[in-house]
Amino acid sequence: MHKFRGNSTDGAIPSASLIFDGAGNLYGTTSGLPGTVFKLTRGTNGWTEKVLDYFTADSKGFGPYGGVVFDGAGNLYGTTYYGGGHAVGDVFELTKSAGWAERVLHHFTTDGDGRNPSGTLIFDTSGNLYGTTDYGGAAAGGTVFEVTP
Repeated sequence: MHKFRGNSTDGAIPSASLIFDGAGNLYGTTSGLPGTVFKLTRGTNGWTEKVLDYFTADSKGFGPYGGVVFDGAGNLYGTTYYGGGHAVGDVFELTKSAGWAERVLHHFTTDGDGRNPSGTLIFDTSGNLYGTTDYGGAAAGGTVFEVTP
C-alpha cells in the first residue's frame, strides 16, 4: 500500500495502530524521529500518502509512538514521546481547517503526571481523553492520565 522512505517529507517506523475515517481513508503515525501523522487515501492507482503533521525536535514534542484517535468533529488526537515543554512528551490535537493545525493540550512534566506517553489515547462519553505514560508518577513506574476538554 505504501512504503515509507524515512525522510523529512514521509516519515519512518509506522508501528502504531491505524484508524479509518468514514470515507475509508487510513490515519496513523510514524515514530521515526521526529515523526509524522499521515493519511492514506485509496485511489484508482493505489494508495496516496499525505503528511498531516510533521514533528520537529522543539517545544511541541516529537516521536509519536501511539496512534491517533478521532473526536466527533473529525479532529485527531495523539501523544508525543519526547520533547514538549519539559522534554518528556505532549498530548496534541490536530484540527482540520485549511490544512491541519496542531495544538498542544498538555505538556508532561517530569514525574508528577508521568512522562513519555506511548499508547494510543481513548475518549470517554464526556469527551475526556485517557492514556498511559511509561515513566513517572509516585513510584516512577508510569501513570494513567486524563485530559479534560
